[in-house]
Amino acid sequence: MLPSQALLPAVVFALTALQALASDTFIAAVYEHAVILPDPTQEPVSPNDALALMDKNMDVLEGAIKEAAQKGAHIIVTPEDGIYGWQFTRESIYPYLEDIPDPVVNWIPCTDPSRFGPAPVQERLSCMARNNSIYVVANIGDKKPCNSSDPKCPSDGRYQYNTDVVFDPQGKLVARYHKYNLFVVESQFNYPKEPEAVTFETPFGKFGIFTCFDILFYEPAVVLVSKMQVDTVLFPTAWMNVLPFLTAIEFHSAWAMGMRVNVLAANTHNTSIEMTGSGIYAPAGAKTYSYNMETEDGHLLIAELDAHPRLSPASPPAVSWNSYALSVERFSQNDHEFTGIIFEDPFTFTELTKPEGNLTLCQKDLCCHLSYRMAEKRDDEVYVLGAFDGLHVVEGQYYLQV
Repeated sequence: MLPSQALLPAVVFALTALQALASDTFIAAVYEHAVILPDPTQEPVSPNDALALMDKNMDVLEGAIKEAAQKGAHIIVTPEDGIYGWQFTRESIYPYLEDIPDPVVNWIPCTDPSRFGPAPVQERLSCMARNNSIYVVANIGDKKPCNSSDPKCPSDGRYQYNTDVVFDPQGKLVARYHKYNLFVVESQFNYPKEPEAVTFETPFGKFGIFTCFDILFYEPAVVLVSKMQVDTVLFPTAWMNVLPFLTAIEFHSAWAMGMRVNVLAANTHNTSIEMTGSGIYAPAGAKTYSYNMETEDGHLLIAELDAHPRLSPASPPAVSWNSYALSVERFSQNDHEFTGIIFEDPFTFTELTKPEGNLTLCQKDLCCHLSYRMAEKRDDEVYVLGAFDGLHVVEGQYYLQV
């Protein structure tokens, strides 16, 4: 044990070293991956066949990770479903899953791969991070055994979770997040018993993580920002560019601006179902983004960000949205309102009939105010403002305002 007189200099030295490692900015990367998909099947493939498919995708991701690291990136985010794809049954996805431990176990799969049983995917991701000295964020599947003593245990004796993992530049597992808000087609996965607010510290800020559909909900998305005070959100997603959830670029950029945080959004790329749109966003606007419906290629994006965006001079001041909404002048309604259905939700619409103007559109307690000016408009185009305020039932019942 050190004498008490020696402790103070040691502590001061440690704090000084940490401060020296801290940075005001960092280089971020996201990779939009055109996932190599398995053949559709209702039956499970062999573990070897599952790993062979995942290795093909990880070959592509490894190339992107190496390129990002060579260009100075400190962290890279890869998409939801980026290692094995989608369209599984509960049974057919099982060979693709691994047991992912809680990060408190202090584990580097690259150097100790068999500590928690077979984990070839975690081992390879860990080695990608370690060999390239970069944080690697990936989306994989977690399996957890359970038994009859657990009243919620599924009949097959296991929980299956859509899971994000983060490995640090030494290859250590530093974060694990189980997606809480599952989309309707994710019947192969279980809902976690409780929402998770997953954060971790880096020399360039405090990071939080959640997945795709989660961004529309208070837990975990708003909790991470308002209560956990993260600087940057890591966002693996498989985002389809359809109403009422808006297109990826506009929505994710607006979310970063409204929440006053950085967002690293890595989307899956599949033009047949309109999945595209990745970006690196800051409170002051998008740093870089890509939207590509023309080709089937993946795309790497890299940009520099402020480590603590709320403290940055470039960051816009905080806005009280309630006060702003109450202060907005309510413009007169026009005679062009009509109703329509989007995703089985009864929207109220009004047509933008003039080259510029101010409109107010209300449905129940939700009022939308729009000031606009059209740069150009073809004769065969119609622009409308729409609003929905009510119970959405397509992907499970929840209250929604759009």
